[in-house]
Amino acid sequence: MLLRIAERTAVLLVSLGVSSALVFGFMVLLPGDPARVALGVNATEADVSRLRLEFGLERPLLEQYLTWIGGLIRFDPGLSYVSRAQIGPQLADRLQVSLILVAASMLIAVALALPFGTLMAVHHRKASGLVLSAVSQVGVAVPAFLAGILLITVFAVQLRWLPASGWTPPAYDPGMFVKQLVLPALSLGIVQGAVLTRYVRSAVLDVLREDFLRTARAKGLTPMRALVRHGLRNAAVPVVTVLGLQLATLLVGAVVIERVFVIPGLGSLLLDAVGNRDLIVVQDVVMVLVVAVLLVNFVVDLLYLAIDPRLRTAAR
Repeated sequence: MLLRIAERTAVLLVSLGVSSALVFGFMVLLPGDPARVALGVNATEADVSRLRLEFGLERPLLEQYLTWIGGLIRFDPGLSYVSRAQIGPQLADRLQVSLILVAASMLIAVALALPFGTLMAVHHRKASGLVLSAVSQVGVAVPAFLAGILLITVFAVQLRWLPASGWTPPAYDPGMFVKQLVLPALSLGIVQGAVLTRYVRSAVLDVLREDFLRTARAKGLTPMRALVRHGLRNAAVPVVTVLGLQLATLLVGAVVIERVFVIPGLGSLLLDAVGNRDLIVVQDVVMVLVVAVLLVNFVVDLLYLAIDPRLRTAAR
């Protein structure tokens, strides 16, 4: 097991190195001069050259890359090309907001998918199972931003139960924080929950056909008790895989939802930086998202070992 953990850690470190090189390379290949963008079109060549020297853009690419990646490792990503503000505090504040939104959305998705996916599998030949399956298919087809707009129309505009946009830190006003979090979290959580429900249904159906579950029922357990005691853990392995992928999807999907609900998260910071052509901020935000996705995949690999003892045996 320790060997397997060491192997996955090595893969994570290599993936981080390759990803950082690719992100840096793509940013370098983009057209435009960051110094000229920061100074405006009326800047003189002398001013542009002086700012390029200040930004370190005159140095060799390898030196620029090592300086950038070293700053990220030290949690000091540098200064914005446009505003000259420190990027680190912005990243920390925006990342906290995005993580809260993603965590709340994932909790909603799991809370919907586990019971309904299991019911769809257990009652797959009954009318109730078919109805739930049809509803989940509709949820899969609806984009998160459209779900957000519909929720705003119903609960914010017509019923006036919840605010349509905005973000209040939980330390300032916990009540308003919860109210402003509900609609964006539901927008992401319902759509991802519909997708996850289909995978839970498929995984549970596969387990229901296994011999060990029929044996458990033959020994006197009810179908539901046999499923809960012996089946759900076996169905969890493919579901955990999908959960890891959905966390990555939620991080990307949050970019649009943050715009719809005017939430100051990483997505809003990324879109603002793209609009201002603040390439160093774009580079840092993209790298943070890449690191988050790779860490999620790493945690999923470790969860495999915790859920399935056969993997622990094979890893020895």
